[in-house]
Amino acid sequence: MRYIRYASIAIFAIALILVALANREVVTVQVLPTELAHLAALNPAYDMPLFLVMFGGVLAGLIIGFIWEWIREAGERAAAARQAREMERLKAEVKRLKGERHQGKDEVLALLDEAS
Repeated sequence: MRYIRYASIAIFAIALILVALANREVVTVQVLPTELAHLAALNPAYDMPLFLVMFGGVLAGLIIGFIWEWIREAGERAAAARQAREMERLKAEVKRLKGERHQGKDEVLALLDEAS
């Protein structure tokens, strides 16, 4: 399995390198469209290779997706935390009740009683 993983990573890396080599031409990236640039006094423009724009868009999409999922699952994480606290409380109560039931008995007999 390790070799399959390394082969997959190598194929993916080669594909990314080929895409980057095929899209080396420089493009101008503007923050605002030209129609809105007249309303805003500032419209920065950057010259960069096209592959950086493509990979940057993919990376931004991944980050936004991860953040979106983290926010969406907040309720599920809170419910899991509540269940974990409830389980710990119930375990402590069971331990306390077992201690009350075996109070005054010999320890070995109490262990044998719990096993059955």
